[in-house]
Amino acid sequence: MSVTVKLPTQLRDLASGEAEIPVEGATVNDCLAALFGAHPALKDRLTDENGVRRFVNLYVGGEDVRFLDGVNTAVADGAEITVLPAVAGG
Repeated sequence: MSVTVKLPTQLRDLASGEAEIPVEGATVNDCLAALFGAHPALKDRLTDENGVRRFVNLYVGGEDVRFLDGVNTAVADGAEITVLPAVAGG
């Protein structure tokens, strides 16, 4: 399935400045593996030894995958996965 991963500004420098990256995969996990294959520096920023970091939110079609099937959430052809890390400010 052809899927678009959308990255926020603060992560684009790790993806050659790209805001949207086309990947192939049937699940969010497949798409993340493809993303990390193309842009390995993103893996350390988005995951740890337990999987996706707690402060990283992933959305498929506007729905938080934590309330779906997590990284096993199926993605349809043409879907968009939005990566949105929580950002502290003050």
